[in-house]
Amino acid sequence: MERVRDLASKKAIVMFTKSSCCMCHSIKSLFYELGASPAVHELDKDSRGKEMEWALRGMGCNPSVPAVFIGGQFVGSARDVLSSHVDGTLKQRLIDANAIWF
Repeated sequence: MERVRDLASKKAIVMFTKSSCCMCHSIKSLFYELGASPAVHELDKDSRGKEMEWALRGMGCNPSVPAVFIGGQFVGSARDVLSSHVDGTLKQRLIDANAIWF
């Protein structure tokens, strides 16, 4: 869990994904469309990916990917990100984390 928290604190937006996950691709695309550049860690391409996946599940992310952190804070999975986008709070979170500028 320490590795996940460390990686999540290094950039304004950090995503843990899998290369074969369609929802991961969709969430990455959403951030790119909003003008953000997330740090993406693909668990299926990381030697410690399984360990990080279990840590994410321990943090309450089920399914474990995509797992999104903004400003070092755990936002949640695709459902949580999409909900905050629909209700308008995602953009403000990105601005507050200096991930996008307006």
